[in-house]
Amino acid sequence: MKNILLLVHDDAGQESRLQAALDLTRALDGHLECLSALPLPMVVGPAGGDGVVMMVAEERAEEAAHKARIEPRLAAEGVNWSWVESSGYLPTCLFDAARIADLVVLNRRLERSDPIDMRYFATNVLSHTRALVVAVADTCEGFEAAGKALIAWDGSERAMATVQRAVPLLALAEAVKVVQVGDLDSSAIPMEDLATYLSRHGIRAEIESIADEGSIAVSVRLAAEKFGASYIVMGAYGHHPMREALFGGVTRAMLTACSLPMVLGH
Repeated sequence: MKNILLLVHDDAGQESRLQAALDLTRALDGHLECLSALPLPMVVGPAGGDGVVMMVAEERAEEAAHKARIEPRLAAEGVNWSWVESSGYLPTCLFDAARIADLVVLNRRLERSDPIDMRYFATNVLSHTRALVVAVADTCEGFEAAGKALIAWDGSERAMATVQRAVPLLALAEAVKVVQVGDLDSSAIPMEDLATYLSRHGIRAEIESIADEGSIAVSVRLAAEKFGASYIVMGAYGHHPMREALFGGVTRAMLTACSLPMVLGH
C-alpha cells in the first residue's frame, strides 16, 4: 500500500483531503500523486465556441494559481509526491488515475449540489477499481494511522476484500476492534475467522457482537465512539450501487453522519 491518490481542486474539502493524504503518505512511507483535473465543457453549437475557449482559459488560470499555492506546501512536507494534470470528463480522469492507486482520498459529503460530486466520484472508483477510498469530512484535520481502527463487519465478501487490502494500514494501528451488529446469516464469514486472519498478519483484533440500536449505522458509530476509534474500515454497498442510488443503506447513513475518516472498499 504505497500509492496514494489525491484529487486536488480548489473546493471546500481540499484542506481536509490534503491533510489526510499527507498523513497517510507519511505513515505508509508511500508516494502521493496529486491529480489536477481540468473539466472540459461541452460545446453546444458553433456559436458557443468563443465562450468555451474563454471558460477553459479561466479554468486553466484558476488551476495554475491553485497549483502555485499547493506545491510549496507539498515540498515542505517531507513526502514523496508528484503532480499530474489531466483534462476531460472529471470522473473519467479520476477513474483512470485510480486504477493504479492503492488509496484514493476523497470527501464524504453527499450533496448533489456540490461543484465536485464526491458521491459519484467515490462510486466510480469503488465500482471499477481495486483501490480503497478514504472518505473524510470537510472538518477532518488529518488521518491518525497510529490510532485505533474499528472494522464494521457484516461477514460479506466485499467486507473481507476491504480488510485484506487494508492490512498494511491496520498493521499501524494502536488497536483494532471488529464489531458485528446483530446476527449474521449462515453464509457469512464469522468475525472469529477474520480475527484469525488478522492475527496471521501480526494484528491482534478484539471482536464484539453489538446490539442493533435501531440502525446499523447508529450502532457502528456508537461503538466507534466508545472504542475511541480514529477511523472506520468497512465494505461499501450491500447491492449493486446503481440500485442503491449511488450510496445506499448503511454506507450512505455512515457517510452522511459519521465524522471519522472511513476506509471503504467494494
